[in-house]
Amino acid sequence: MAIGLDPEPNVHVFDARGIARRFRHSAIFGALGALRNGETMRFVNDHDPIPLLGQLDARFGEHLSVTYRQREPSGVVIDFGISGLPEE
Repeated sequence: MAIGLDPEPNVHVFDARGIARRFRHSAIFGALGALRNGETMRFVNDHDPIPLLGQLDARFGEHLSVTYRQREPSGVVIDFGISGLPEE
């Protein structure tokens, strides 16, 4: 997978392929919860996380944008953007 893993302003790469499957969803929720408005988590995974997308929608709703950067049988790269959260 050679797409967009170089650092960009306000984009944080999260490579789930190295995280044990049983911990992935918890780690993803924690990482997304740490993002501030205008930040993006570039998610790299070995499969398309369809069930996870539903869970993320239920938790973050309109505050989360989902943009596929790469979607292939060998893996996916998704940008999860956060916006409209109350300021801390």
